[in-house]
Amino acid sequence: MAVPNPLSKDAESFLLWLTVERGRAANTVASYRRDLRKYEDFLEQRDSSAREATENDVESFVRSLQAQGEAVASTARRLAAVRMLHSYLVAEDVRTDNPSARIEGVRVPTGVPKPLSLPEVESLLSSVIGEDCLALRDRALLEFLYATGARISEACDLNLDDLDLNSRVVRLFGKGSKERVVPFGRTAESHLRTYLAVGGREVLVPDYWAKQGDREAVFLTNRGRRLNRQKAWNIVRDAGVASGIAQELSPHVLRHSCATHMLEHGADLRIVQEMLGHATISTTQIYTKVSQERLMNVYREAHPRARG
Repeated sequence: MAVPNPLSKDAESFLLWLTVERGRAANTVASYRRDLRKYEDFLEQRDSSAREATENDVESFVRSLQAQGEAVASTARRLAAVRMLHSYLVAEDVRTDNPSARIEGVRVPTGVPKPLSLPEVESLLSSVIGEDCLALRDRALLEFLYATGARISEACDLNLDDLDLNSRVVRLFGKGSKERVVPFGRTAESHLRTYLAVGGREVLVPDYWAKQGDREAVFLTNRGRRLNRQKAWNIVRDAGVASGIAQELSPHVLRHSCATHMLEHGADLRIVQEMLGHATISTTQIYTKVSQERLMNVYREAHPRARG
C-alpha cells in the first residue's frame, strides 16, 4: 500500500518510530504527517532539509506560519512536531545538533471554552428538518455528539458493533487507542435507531464498498464511505447556521457543552473525566471554571444587591 503524502526518508522513519515504538494512534501519526509536510515544503523552498536545517530555518518557519494568520494552537502543534523530529534525528545519530532546541515556544492562550446554553442546544438539535437518509444521519450524529461528549474522530471511527442500543452504551477509542465505554440517553438512542432502520443508513450503503473498513461504519456519506472529520464538521456548522446560533460551531463545542451541562447538573468531576476520556483530571477541571463563570454571571444579573 502506498504511503499517503510521503515525506523524506528521515521523516518517514520518525513516523514509523512513533507508530511502532511509541504506540501512537493512526490519527495522531496522520496529524504529525500533515505538520511535517508543511515543514519539509518550507525547507525545500529554502533548498534545505531536516538534516541540514538551521536554527534560523526553524525560526523562519514559525514566523511564516504566523504571517499566514494560522491559529496559535496550530502553530504551536507544528513546532512541537518539528521539535520531536529533530530530537529523533539526534537520538538516531543522523544529526549532532538540534536546531529547534533553543527556539522559543509558541504560547497558546488558555481560553475558557464557550458552551452552548440549553436552549441553544435544543435549537441546534431540532434544526435538521426532513426524513431523508441524510437528515436522519445528521440528527443522529448531532444527538450522539451531545449525548456522549465524543470527539469527532471517535464518532467517525464508530463501528456498528461498538453500539449497544439496548443497554444504551457505546465503546469509544480515544487518543492512543484507549478504549472506554460511555452511556447515552433515550433521545440519542431513538435517533440512532431511526437512522439505522429502514430508510436511513441502508440507503447510503453502496453496491460496492470502496474500502472494507467502511462496511462497519455507523455514519456514512452519500457515497457510501465512512464519514470523515471534515464532513462531520460541516454537518455541525450547517446545523448551527440553520438554528441561528451566533457563534461558529465546531463538533468540539458540543463536547464542551456536554461536559459543562453535566457538571452544572451535579455530575462528579471524575465521572466526567472518565466519560470524556481525559488522561488527567486537570484537563476536565477547565469545565468547572466555565460553570463557575456562568454562575457568577447569573448571580450578577439576578441578585438585587449584587451590583451594590
